[in-house]
Formats: sequence, structure tokens, C-alpha cells
Amino acid sequence: MPQIVTHPRPGPSPISGGELFPWTVFVGLLLLMILYFVGAEQGATSLIQGDSVHEFFHDGRHLLGFPCH
Repeated sequence: MPQIVTHPRPGPSPISGGELFPWTVFVGLLLLMILYFVGAEQGATSLIQGDSVHEFFHDGRHLLGFPCH
């Protein structure tokens, strides 16, 4: 009778905190930048002159409940 040999399947390797930390910081800063542009980029706090950024994010601003008028 032949002998059946099974090999364990390799599973996903765990991600260490040191590898995850830079990505967490990057995503956090990206989300804060998006929140700024959607929620505050207008009027007195405007970093970019003109209405182009305001108009680009206008519908998203209303969708998320930020006042803009």
C-alpha cells in the first residue's frame, strides 16, 4: 500500500507593528488631508486661491453634511 505524504500549506505571514506603522501614519495623514479639503477648504481657511477646489469637492461636502453656503 503506497504511503500518502501531506505537506502543510503555507499560511499568511503576520505583519509586525514596525511594518504596519508607516502605512498607518500615511493613511492617517491622507485621510486628514481629504477631510480638510472636503470640510474646510473655503473662505478664511483657504490655502488655495479661487473656487476650483471648493467646486471640485462641493457635492462630497453636501453628501457628508458639511455646510458650504
